[in-house]
Amino acid sequence: MNHMRLDGKTAIVTGGAQGFGAGIVAKFVSEGARVMVADINLDTARETAAQMDGDAFAHQVDVSDGNSVDAMAAAALRRFGHVDILVNNAGVTHLPTAMEDVSEADFDRVYRVNMKSVYLTARALVPHMKDRGKGAILNVASTAGVSPRPRLNWYNASKGWMITATRTMAVELAPNGIRVNALNPVAGETPLLKSFMGEDTPEMRAKFLSTIPLGRFSTPQDMGNAACFLCSDEASMITGVAMEVDGGRCI
Repeated sequence: MNHMRLDGKTAIVTGGAQGFGAGIVAKFVSEGARVMVADINLDTARETAAQMDGDAFAHQVDVSDGNSVDAMAAAALRRFGHVDILVNNAGVTHLPTAMEDVSEADFDRVYRVNMKSVYLTARALVPHMKDRGKGAILNVASTAGVSPRPRLNWYNASKGWMITATRTMAVELAPNGIRVNALNPVAGETPLLKSFMGEDTPEMRAKFLSTIPLGRFSTPQDMGNAACFLCSDEASMITGVAMEVDGGRCI
């Protein structure tokens, strides 16, 4: 039997019900982790957890709300006793729009879900990880934070913020034995794809794929594999990186 890379580990994956999050959950469970599938959509989270051949359970959370995030952390600690891994995967975008035309409500939503959530989960779980002297935090950012494209302006900016947050968390928490890394996927076959492209047509897909040297989108499996490595003890010397899982998009 192969050694499972996350055997005995516990993890919270936000936005874990579908898309990249579900891919990360599936990989973590297959590698021996016990996983909380944390998502604002409880029904979908339950469906995802039920499909796992291992220990996964659903929990409803609004990552933009401090009380909801605190309740998520408390529920994970009740269930697991400790939390080894936190994956901040939940994210939203606005539709492709001129920057001055993005509504304030859309801007605030991107800010709360993509940025404030990282602060809220850190506030809720970093003290626990400090007490234990170990932990791994993974922030799902985006190639948009490295190589911004027009008309996804404030989404791009939120992901650039997330990369800087990852680095500042990494350097501050390293003395406590806590590693913090990020993944930068290119767009993938997830519910956000249509929002990124504006419209999901064969022509738009072909145009987008032409910018990716390997010629395909990021998949949930790609993200699960990369996340598993960065959150495993194999990556014990890696902190503060923003790994591109983008088929060469950012070259």
